[in-house]
Amino acid sequence: MSFGSRLQRPWIVLVGGFLGSGKTSLILAAVSLLEQRGLRCAMILDDQSDELVDTRHAERQGVLSREVTGGCFCCLYSGLMSVIEELRTWSPDVIFAEPVGSCTDISATVFGPLREQFDRYRVAPFTVLADPARAAALRSEDADSDLAFLFQKQLQEADLVCMSKADLYPDAAGISGLEARFLSAKTGQGVQEWLDEILLGSVEAGRTTLEIDYARYARAEAALAWLNLSFVLEPASPLSPALAVGPFLDRMDEALTAAGIHIVHLKFFDSSATGWLKAAMCANREEPRVEGNLDASPADRHEVLVNLRAKGSPTLVRKIVEEQLRQVEGRTFGVRLECFSPAPPKPDRRVPRARLRWA
Repeated sequence: MSFGSRLQRPWIVLVGGFLGSGKTSLILAAVSLLEQRGLRCAMILDDQSDELVDTRHAERQGVLSREVTGGCFCCLYSGLMSVIEELRTWSPDVIFAEPVGSCTDISATVFGPLREQFDRYRVAPFTVLADPARAAALRSEDADSDLAFLFQKQLQEADLVCMSKADLYPDAAGISGLEARFLSAKTGQGVQEWLDEILLGSVEAGRTTLEIDYARYARAEAALAWLNLSFVLEPASPLSPALAVGPFLDRMDEALTAAGIHIVHLKFFDSSATGWLKAAMCANREEPRVEGNLDASPADRHEVLVNLRAKGSPTLVRKIVEEQLRQVEGRTFGVRLECFSPAPPKPDRRVPRARLRWA
């Protein structure tokens, strides 16, 4: 089986899905499989801000990674294309691209313009991931209306819907009215089959254009607080990465929960001379998923990165995180903290295709 050669047009593979659905994990698992076949892969991460945990994680896995920051691909299409052109000089076979987890209307604003450049790229069908637990919560009667709006719109424009985290939810149901595949980036379940379907199959890319109220879209995104924090920690005595960030994460979870702030996605990344660690959670009081050097020796210097997406006031979220940072034992310096609500989306280009077939 062959996915092509470097003399041909590179594949562009967009993997969307709500915050915390497992987009980066799936891409890293896919890259590992493709590289075993001798193919060259790269990935582009997207965010409203910079200093991304997922970029650090990808780099630690040895994956060539770039970022498009300051907005979603839909609003920074020219920036996305600049990064793709930069990566083309490295002759990749496959370039994965991961939109912001609160973004939608990708079919019209990214696939539409890309269709005009099919002589330069091969574009895979648009995959949208759904975390089974999140899907159940956001499709319930008492779901948060803003988050449910974004989630539903993402599903509506998908060429393929994949239920992620099959290792955690082996008995998860699909989504009513949708054909869904089941994947686990951790165990590899379904990942090869997914690659075969998007790179060798016949599913059309970007086949459905949303009818979307951009004012409603803007209100939904503005309901989220977007926080990125980075700092250097020199503890009073050497600590392992787990002990350097674990108590901070636990206290932040407790404080946000007490304040009624709903965690949508919280990620920590710790890098030290003895190893690295990534911890992530998608809900208040959820057990974090941890990756990295869990047995790393204590170190006297840690570079810490925090990405938090939460439903609540940016002012309150910032205040809570600053207070928890002050409680960190040891010397902290080089602190950089940014907290805001996303600005209203304004696409660079919007090229509609088929009318939305959903009710």
